Amino acid sequence: MKKKKKGFRLKNLILILFVFWLCKSLISQRIVMGEAKKIKLEREAEVSQLEREIEELNKEIEEKDSLEFVEKIAREELKMVRPREIMYIDKNKEKKNFKFGGE
Repeated sequence: MKKKKKGFRLKNLILILFVFWLCKSLISQRIVMGEAKKIKLEREAEVSQLEREIEELNKEIEEKDSLEFVEKIAREELKMVRPREIMYIDKNKEKKNFKFGGE
């Protein structure tokens, strides 16, 4: 009779170990899936941001020959002003913030 009890115990031990391994595998899979979803959401946010930037750049390309665009670049990039226009510089703000007056 002792052989039957030992065999029964060995089967239970093997079954318990198998269930433990299965649970561990499922938990680790859920962790990996959660991390993958998080990375996917981050990448999707990056893609949508890049798509917005591309749209803005395409608009700038379309407007590059317009007088408004040329004036904007002349004012912002080259710091040019119109004739008889006075440029005020606020030293407390960043260097790019200019106020134009005299129009």
